[in-house]
Amino acid sequence: MRERISIDAAVQHGKPVIRGTRVPVVRLIGGLAGGMTIEQVADEYGVTETDVRAALTYASELIEQEEHHLLPPS
Repeated sequence: MRERISIDAAVQHGKPVIRGTRVPVVRLIGGLAGGMTIEQVADEYGVTETDVRAALTYASELIEQEEHHLLPPS
């Protein structure tokens, strides 16, 4: 799935995008977080459902690599 993600300093200031587009991964994840379905996100941003799943996989891999800290109580 990683082959569907591109990072290029000349596209969206180097943010991860769906390869061959200018659609940032963060937009797709944000749509899902906002309650949209995978199908709705794909339609909204003109990408495939496989692209949306690739964005989720990419985000998951990034989180897995991060060091985690407890959030302060709210």
